[in-house]
Amino acid sequence: MDSAVERVILELQAGIIDQLHLLEVSPADIKPDAPLFGAGLGLDSVDAIELIVLLETRYGIKLQDPRKAREILTSVRTMAEFVVARGAATRA
Repeated sequence: MDSAVERVILELQAGIIDQLHLLEVSPADIKPDAPLFGAGLGLDSVDAIELIVLLETRYGIKLQDPRKAREILTSVRTMAEFVVARGAATRA
C-alpha cells in the first residue's frame, strides 16, 4: 500500500467533511473506494464543484476538463491517487 496515497485519503476524508459541511459524517464513514456520487456518499453536481475547489485550494490542482474531473472524483482513493501522481501531496 502506498503510504502517500493513504495519507492523502485521510486528508481528503476530513477535507470533504469540512468543505461540504457534512456535520453528521465522520471520516471513517467515507470509505476510500466507495463512490462519492449516486449510491455511495450521495453527492451531487454542486458537491462536485466543492470537491474541485477543495483540490485547488488544498493541493493547487485545477480540473478544467469535465470528463477528467468525473474520473478523478469517482472515489476518495481516485482523488488521492491523482493528487499523489501530480506530486501535489507535498503541498498540503
